[in-house]
Amino acid sequence: MKLGKCLFGAVIGAALPLALASAPARAADVSTAKDGIALSNAYAGNTWRQQMLSVWDLASKQAIADGVIAKTKVVNADNSAPQQASQIGDLTLEGWKAIVIDAASPTALNGVIQQACSAHIVVVVFDSLATAPCAYQVVLNYVNWGTSEAEYVAKRLNGKGNVLEVRGVAGTSVDNDIHQGIVETFAKYPGIKLVGSVHGNWTQSIAQKEVAGILPTLPKVDAVVTQGGDGYGTFQAFKLAGRPTPLIIMGNRQDELALWKQLSDAPGGYETFSIGSPPGVSSIAFWVAQQILAGAQVPKIVNVPFVVVTAADLDAWLKVVPSGGVATGVYDQQWTQKLIAANLANTAPPPSPIPTRSP
Repeated sequence: MKLGKCLFGAVIGAALPLALASAPARAADVSTAKDGIALSNAYAGNTWRQQMLSVWDLASKQAIADGVIAKTKVVNADNSAPQQASQIGDLTLEGWKAIVIDAASPTALNGVIQQACSAHIVVVVFDSLATAPCAYQVVLNYVNWGTSEAEYVAKRLNGKGNVLEVRGVAGTSVDNDIHQGIVETFAKYPGIKLVGSVHGNWTQSIAQKEVAGILPTLPKVDAVVTQGGDGYGTFQAFKLAGRPTPLIIMGNRQDELALWKQLSDAPGGYETFSIGSPPGVSSIAFWVAQQILAGAQVPKIVNVPFVVVTAADLDAWLKVVPSGGVATGVYDQQWTQKLIAANLANTAPPPSPIPTRSP
């Protein structure tokens, strides 16, 4: 597969910060060996969240073993903002030095987050963000996700063809942002037509059902743009309908990567790429919190690159992505320091490491 520098430039370059902290640069020179960093997680009911928690466990326990921090704690709310707010209030009273949050709501936690900040606790939000101004944010640019896959499709189709869009959960910021990137990019290619759109809810079974339902109404489909967790189901819908397999952008799930490998090994081959948000972003958020505690200069917004899987590293990822899992790195302190430096300097972030074993 030929994935040009222009695509990697879009994937990586747009993942840089829009604003930097105004504080002067300083090195991490304060010991955090006696500090504790807690994780408040809104929801643990899917494989992405389970893998995210597993990576947090690996990173935090290694940091404790190395004497970098003293302790950690994880609390999970039942996808309930009030419950999570109560748990964050408890963590504040317990005196944790830093609280890392995967939020149930962008606004409902802001009051309790401000209380934590007022108690001189470092607060870092990631993945599903809260908007409290005092919190540091570890973010992924989902508009850029849509832009990168749409650019790839447009170039593969030489600027002309019919495209089906499989979206995520309606009304979420992630779905809206990826859709925005897709629509704005295809607007530059008048020969590309979005001939249909369904919501697959980032779930293979739902994607298969929704794509199967719309296929009888569609003309020939040359490509499918997706949001992760839907590539395999999309393929199954086309297969069962007896229609040719189009170019499908994959989303870093193990079943999608295995399907891509199967198709690429078949006569005639198959070219695509795969993109997704890494569950290992929890380890980045952990190390961002540790660096702030250590006195390092950290921007209020730390942008994280997506994990992009190409044909060149597909086999390596398949060896380490567990069944039902998602491709992700386990990001250590040194990698996170490089990421922070890239954000401060407005340069490309370090490439996402391929782990040597399943996270």
